[in-house]
Amino acid sequence: VQLQASGGGLVQPGGSLTLSCAVSGSIFSFNALSWYRQAPGKEREQVAAITRGGATHYPESLRGRFTISRDNAKNTVYLQMNGLKPEDTAVYYCNALILEVGVREDYWGQGTLVTVSS
Repeated sequence: VQLQASGGGLVQPGGSLTLSCAVSGSIFSFNALSWYRQAPGKEREQVAAITRGGATHYPESLRGRFTISRDNAKNTVYLQMNGLKPEDTAVYYCNALILEVGVREDYWGQGTLVTVSS
């Protein structure tokens, strides 16, 4: 399984950015696809998830600013980020999860850096 994240870059506060994650194989092979981020000196945190059935989940602090979506035909998951703040600066990773009874498998992309600065 390979995940290829892209779309990071430098954006001014208040700006928007869309990240993409291309997944090898069918995205329906996974129970969920997620985006995580890790800021310098901080632990990795989940910022959005979309389940196989299409349900989306966000931490309350990011709800309304971040939107996860997917293109089934392209096996690609996206993260639309609006109203970006300097504290959103981090390396963003996509994750594919297989979760079955007694088994958890996580697959990670290489990360893409998002810098929010004026």
